[in-house]
Amino acid sequence: MVSTEHTFVIAEAGVNHNGSLELALQLVDAAATAGADAVKFQTFVPEALVSRRAAKAVYQQQHTAADESQLDMLRKLALSHADHLHLRAHCRQRGIEFLSSPFDIDSAHFLVDTLGVSCLKLGSGEITNGPLLLALARSGKPLILSTGMSTLEDIEQALALLAFGFVEATARPTAATIAAAYAAAAGRQALRDKVSLLHCTTEYPCPFEDVNLRAMDTLREAFGLVVGYSDHTPGINVPIAAVARGARIIEKHFTLDRSLPGPDHQASLQADELRAMLDGIRQIEHALGHGRKEPAPSELKNRPIARKALVAARPIRAGEIFTVDNLTAKRPAEGLSPMRYWDVLDRPAERDYLTDEAIAPWTNR
Repeated sequence: MVSTEHTFVIAEAGVNHNGSLELALQLVDAAATAGADAVKFQTFVPEALVSRRAAKAVYQQQHTAADESQLDMLRKLALSHADHLHLRAHCRQRGIEFLSSPFDIDSAHFLVDTLGVSCLKLGSGEITNGPLLLALARSGKPLILSTGMSTLEDIEQALALLAFGFVEATARPTAATIAAAYAAAAGRQALRDKVSLLHCTTEYPCPFEDVNLRAMDTLREAFGLVVGYSDHTPGINVPIAAVARGARIIEKHFTLDRSLPGPDHQASLQADELRAMLDGIRQIEHALGHGRKEPAPSELKNRPIARKALVAARPIRAGEIFTVDNLTAKRPAEGLSPMRYWDVLDRPAERDYLTDEAIAPWTNR
């Protein structure tokens, strides 16, 4: 899924289908047409996700009915199991990977056991959900973990529990056994093999001053894992910049129409913008290159045109001494390099030179 040359781009459909399978299928089409590697939805049982007392976030309140609870809102946005099967089949037809974020253990089992997803993506709000983390680790699937709202300590605790789940199939975790698994070579290797971290700021839309892309460097250095970025900023500039800074995974919300009702449409790209983001990311991948400082094949033809050679600044007769007054450097680079200037000074010319004629290598050494 993650390579050193290709950024894995997840087009986050999320709940922007508004509970409609038809709209969800159109989102798959849009993501595939844009060139995304995967399209991701959300899999949850509303009653297992929130209590009846749960309030909506401010951004949700702004774009949904004021008199409904978060539970009522989520009931309208949940896809059925049958919907998921349709979506997975359509993704296969369109040649794009189907992904979804589970928010409860039953949903995780459905994604793994019934849909056979290749990996699991966990949202930022679940990073402290110990039972779900353990279930995901024991599924054996690779895991992409968003880290919005988290400290390094939060992330380390989640990784430690994941390490325990990867190496202990049935044992009940304790603080001691979790710490031991995290310290063990097998636990560390499992994390390197299975887990990727996404830097994220959990605000919709995210203010640019809160993005903190340098935190990706901190995550990479602290945990030694593949690092990416889940973006909630307006536009496409920040995810493209994240790729230039080393993100190997990019996740970005998209919608068919930002004017649709629903909690996430306003903070999402439209289909043409998603395509523009993908184009920008692929251009940056090519531009990053191999890291060696050497002439590119396309510029070699320009080297003799752009560089200079030593030439006669005025007519010079054979036997005349080269001086700062009669020797200079001009384009093209068809002769001695100007780096040899001081070697030539004070030597006698072996033949006559016209103005601007390139100085030939001398033989009277």
